[in-house]
Amino acid sequence: MSEPTSFYEEVGGAPVFERLVAEFYRGVADDEVLRPMYPEEDLGPAEERLRMFLEQYWGGPTTYSEQRGHPRLRMRHMGFHVNPDARDRWLGHMRRAVDTLELSPLHEGMLWDYLQRAAFAMVNTFEDAPDTSS
Repeated sequence: MSEPTSFYEEVGGAPVFERLVAEFYRGVADDEVLRPMYPEEDLGPAEERLRMFLEQYWGGPTTYSEQRGHPRLRMRHMGFHVNPDARDRWLGHMRRAVDTLELSPLHEGMLWDYLQRAAFAMVNTFEDAPDTSS
């Protein structure tokens, strides 16, 4: 039996990333700021894209790039109003999801560091979200 060669393998592979993303989207589903950013009625397609991206980033299958090309995260999020409130809500849901994984402190720290850096990099405005209630 060979030793794990990537973060993806070390933490348990696909089942871990499936749990992470499913738990994250459970929070997003009821979030009044984040949910409107997902035009699909079903969050399943967004869940699949995030899972594939994270798996690839951490050394798993390259399905994301094979299906969608280069991730270009900042560009893909530019059409959304990502202000500090949206970032913090995203991080809150992701923090709860990460905590459910019970990773080793080393792996949890590596994952959380990346997720925080990514979330801060997606901020594209400091203005409040436009009022869409009327």
